[in-house]
Amino acid sequence: SSLARVVAAVAANRRAGPRARCPPPMAAMDVDQRGDAMEVDEEGQMSKAFDALLEKAKDLETKAPQNAPQAYKDIIFNKELEDPTAKGREQAIYALAEFYVAQKRAADISALTKELRPMLSDLPKAKTAKIVKTLIDLLAKIGDSTSLQIEMCLDTIEWCKAEKRTFLRQRVETRLAGLFLVDQRYAQAIELLERLVSEVKKLDDKLLLVEIHMLECRVHYAVKNIPKSKASLTASKTNANAIHCPPLLQAEIDLWSGVVSAREKDYRTSFSYFYEAFEAFNAADNPKAKTAMKYQLLSKIMQNRPQETAAIVSSKSGLKYASAEIDAMAAVAGALEDRALKKFEEVRNQYKKQIDEDPIIAFHLDDLNETLLEQNILRILEPFSRVEIAHVAELIELPLQRTQAKLSEMILDQKLNGTLDQGIGVLIVFEKEQVRSTYDNALKTIKNTSEVLDTLYGMTGQVA
Repeated sequence: SSLARVVAAVAANRRAGPRARCPPPMAAMDVDQRGDAMEVDEEGQMSKAFDALLEKAKDLETKAPQNAPQAYKDIIFNKELEDPTAKGREQAIYALAEFYVAQKRAADISALTKELRPMLSDLPKAKTAKIVKTLIDLLAKIGDSTSLQIEMCLDTIEWCKAEKRTFLRQRVETRLAGLFLVDQRYAQAIELLERLVSEVKKLDDKLLLVEIHMLECRVHYAVKNIPKSKASLTASKTNANAIHCPPLLQAEIDLWSGVVSAREKDYRTSFSYFYEAFEAFNAADNPKAKTAMKYQLLSKIMQNRPQETAAIVSSKSGLKYASAEIDAMAAVAGALEDRALKKFEEVRNQYKKQIDEDPIIAFHLDDLNETLLEQNILRILEPFSRVEIAHVAELIELPLQRTQAKLSEMILDQKLNGTLDQGIGVLIVFEKEQVRSTYDNALKTIKNTSEVLDTLYGMTGQVA
């Protein structure tokens, strides 16, 4: 019967197993796989072609340097070379820029940026941003190129506005604000940063906001507006806590947290921040690790614990950054440990370049120098009621004019109770007046009695 035939067919199908029942693989899959393999082969061939051309151009850097730029440009602007991802051209651009850096041809890097613009207009915006930022970074490697970097940034910003590339424009403007800071054009930097903050807040780009607020902090610190500098630093920390902050940017935040804490004379906290910054920079082999180490030594010196600086300098990570700047801080710590003002000033003169090139260190050491000088003068003047200024200068081992100026300053600041008789060159030190506590107690008693009488008078009025 028909039912029996159906049952027999099902049983036979089951015995045959799943392999017999499955249809053969689709031919289309084979075609796709072969197509993918062909694409990979084509990409590999294009990569090899670009590598061969780059090798030839690099050989020209040593054999015929005058022909190397043209060889690179032939790779970059040759439309016959297939490069759908623009990876080969990108490598050629970086190689040409690095060649210009080695030759210290800053103007040529700026000119290259303008030459590339027609090609950059056809590339994805993210790749364009990467290329432009890399070229600006490479230009920064050439010394004394700040004005050219500013000019290049301004020109790039105008191009970004014309091409409506907001992402790139905001980052170039942030870089421009940093260059204004280096060039000491603080008013322009503050104006640009204020506009950027309001614009980027609307986009809620927190990572860029962190960078902008950090720049604001540095600019305000440079103009000695410490409250605003601290406010910008707090804003930067707030935005950094809301995202995954890159380690080096977090280290920069820690470094400036330490700088602001040191300015507020909280040297214990500042040392902790500098230590965190040093660890992060050191792990990344960043040159800023040396700066963080200098500030660690400064914190120990300002805490009046110079003996602890030797352990930092001689540590494994400390020896890695041995330099004239570190030697200068170690010498300052040695002079402070000896309590020798003359030696302290000699060290400052000896390492003048290393100390004065960093305004943060120069400020704190100036403050320390003045404090040491005042302490020494007060200690020397203790046994005297009347003394020649020349004798004080001799005892403190400083020039007469400097000693006289400092004595005048201390008298005006009421740190020294005395007067200068410049006619005969004598300092007259007054004895500290012994004010009896009887007068203060009598005034307090009268005041309290007056308050009691006023209270009693008020109560009498209520009873009546």
